[in-house]
Amino acid sequence: MNREKPFSQACENNKASILAVLQKEFANVRQVLEIGSGTGQHAVHFAAGMPWLVWQPSDRAENLPGIRAWRAEAGLANLREPLELDVEQLHWLVLAVDAVFSANTSHIMSWPQVECLFTGLGRLLPKAGVFCLYGPFNYGGRHTSASNAEFDAMLRRRDPASGLRDAQAIQHLARTVGLETLADHAMPANNRLLCWRKTA
Repeated sequence: MNREKPFSQACENNKASILAVLQKEFANVRQVLEIGSGTGQHAVHFAAGMPWLVWQPSDRAENLPGIRAWRAEAGLANLREPLELDVEQLHWLVLAVDAVFSANTSHIMSWPQVECLFTGLGRLLPKAGVFCLYGPFNYGGRHTSASNAEFDAMLRRRDPASGLRDAQAIQHLARTVGLETLADHAMPANNRLLCWRKTA
């Protein structure tokens, strides 16, 4: 492996199961923005696994070199150069897309940043546009597993503004920007893949 490329074992562990769901949810999609592409591993795997669409990775500036390294090695025609994107920006400098994907971001953001994420999605997505959000979530204000409870505690020790989000609170945010629930997929290791469609 290229030593300049960042690597996440979690990405390696979950990429196949996420792709299996996205291939169905994005079957009619042509342009996808990934928010918080991290290492770039997901971007490469998903672009390769869905050749009918164009995958646009994005992240904060400090993560772009790693994403570029993965993209350069993959050499995929449908994987774009990563864009700098911070959800707190009022205007996202993104070309038109008909779907957005994000993995393991809502629990490392503060709640105001999660609100900014959904506000931005409300502006960006066209009618019938799809958003899929992967990660661990609480339900009814409770952790769904001991491992998720431990993970949440670790996150909050590191940054009190972060932590696992309640799925119902996320669903409420989605409704406020015109997103209707499509699916709530159970995923390995106590994760979920939440999907919405823009209706207004």
